[in-house]
Amino acid sequence: MLSILDRYFLRELAYGILATAVVLLVIFAGGAFAGVLQKVANGSIQPSIMFEVLGLQMLDLLSTLLPMAAFLGTLIALGRMYRESEMHVLASSGMGPRGMLRPVTLLAVLSTILVGILSLWAGPWASRTADQVIAAANKSVIAAGLDAGRFTELPGKGGIIFVDTLSRDGTVLGKTFLATDRVDSDGNPQVRVVNARHGQMYQESDGQDRFLALFDGWQFEIPLAGDNWRRMKYERNDVSLSNITDDDDDTDPAHESTTGQLFKAGTPEALGELVSRFAAPVSTLVLMMMVLPMSRQAPRDARYGRLLVAVLAYFLYVVWQLIARAQIIKGHLHTSVPIWLLHAIVFTIAAWFFWKQNAPRRMKGAA
Repeated sequence: MLSILDRYFLRELAYGILATAVVLLVIFAGGAFAGVLQKVANGSIQPSIMFEVLGLQMLDLLSTLLPMAAFLGTLIALGRMYRESEMHVLASSGMGPRGMLRPVTLLAVLSTILVGILSLWAGPWASRTADQVIAAANKSVIAAGLDAGRFTELPGKGGIIFVDTLSRDGTVLGKTFLATDRVDSDGNPQVRVVNARHGQMYQESDGQDRFLALFDGWQFEIPLAGDNWRRMKYERNDVSLSNITDDDDDTDPAHESTTGQLFKAGTPEALGELVSRFAAPVSTLVLMMMVLPMSRQAPRDARYGRLLVAVLAYFLYVVWQLIARAQIIKGHLHTSVPIWLLHAIVFTIAAWFFWKQNAPRRMKGAA
């Protein structure tokens, strides 16, 4: 049964974490949105699925964002209570370390469970789903921005296309007109104009190129530097619609695998990804333990002095994890023991400082 003080602590800490999470979410969303817009511009993603992909990417980022939000939000909330002398009043009223430790522990456990779900299941699922949404959209000419009844410029200066009708899934076209710029074998620029009674969209097996199979029409090749036009009637004419370009060099296949698949893989990349997934919830517990000694301050202490020290400690803690993970992926480390030792050492040091701060002081003897 939670006491009034427990509910008060939980409410204040939850508000601090929620406010910090919203701020961090806006910051992370700005970077993710810029990346999605770049892919829309180069034709990798169609505009209609832009926000769906962005939402899935943000869900994937939550496993990184929430431990940071829990750390900073709790630090800010407890720091405010110390500066406004609330903690000192509660301590003088008989509330010992356990009074603060109990609600923080409860919040830490809940945060750890949530981060564990995001890291082990929801994040990889969101990453896989985003790729599947993009792949499904790229199988349709709608991904090229095509709309029935108007002229449309294809991505990457691929030309101009017009169709009078378009199926709901964007794979079957009615009467089609297509004009593209090209260079002939002699290096001379020319315009190719193609019309067809109907067309069909298809994609190569590797998913990197999209083509239109045009049926029953004419093709005109018009050189811009001459008058030797060519006209050809065809039954079928396959035309490259656009190349799917993707400049994202940070794609990590291991991140999109399920946790069970990573256990079976046994590769350095799989081990590094497993360590990263399990480290996220463990880090949440460690960071919440770090908050307890770092948040303590006197009312006249600098408002953001402890916050700067805490942020520096957080980044050092995270950087050492990233270094160890990189060494595992490169094959220089064949075990994850150093990372778990890091968690244990940091947690132990934080717990010792917290105990030291709240240990009863012996009275000095009278002179």
